[in-house]
Amino acid sequence: MATVALSNESFEETVQSNETVLVDFWAAWCGPCRMFAPVFEAASVEHPDIVFAKVDTEAEQELAARFGIMSIPTLMAFRDNILLYAQPGALPARALEELITKVKELDMDEVRRQVEERASAASS
Repeated sequence: MATVALSNESFEETVQSNETVLVDFWAAWCGPCRMFAPVFEAASVEHPDIVFAKVDTEAEQELAARFGIMSIPTLMAFRDNILLYAQPGALPARALEELITKVKELDMDEVRRQVEERASAASS
């Protein structure tokens, strides 16, 4: 599967309607973004069960601001509509593959339990 471009309008629907979504926040003028693009694209071919999405921070400034993107590229990983990973920096292919493996192997029932615990603790 090739990567898909996300906009402010399509972001929520894409994350909510797919089990796993990796999002690359990038810009055309960014050298590290251009170096990471083929790594991200190659991973999308290797993992057709995952949505690989890109957000052009120049075109989608509101979306980038909503997520507090200060450095690009920034990679985010969502599974079951839960943000599991958000880090700036271009990953080498091996590190991206390790991240994908970890995201796939997570026990999402346990993750949801931990999210609920943190929410309860924060509201007490």
